[in-house]
Amino acid sequence: MAAKHLAARDQADRHMNRFEILTPLNFSVRTSNDHWQRLIKKHPDIADLEAKVRQALAEPDEIRQSSRDVNVLLFYLTLKQRRWVAVVARRLNGEGFLITAYQTDAIKEGTLLWHK
Repeated sequence: MAAKHLAARDQADRHMNRFEILTPLNFSVRTSNDHWQRLIKKHPDIADLEAKVRQALAEPDEIRQSSRDVNVLLFYLTLKQRRWVAVVARRLNGEGFLITAYQTDAIKEGTLLWHK
């Protein structure tokens, strides 16, 4: 019985929020442990940059609205000259969800919503 209880708890833990960060636009972006694991499989270079991903959401250098989808926002944080962490989130019904994060050498077009 104890093993069954632990297995159920492990399953629930995987789906729990890995983080939830309040952005300068006054909404929070969250992601689950499962989603974070899928993200770092696709972008392994981000695995060691979780703190920078969190910082990009909380204290970005700039935030842009996607030119393709008004509910998608791109948060940029400078890593070094001409190199950024880009964090992509969807804002829907006042809630934010992490879509992806990656390193980039170019800031995408889109409406500038906020900057330092």
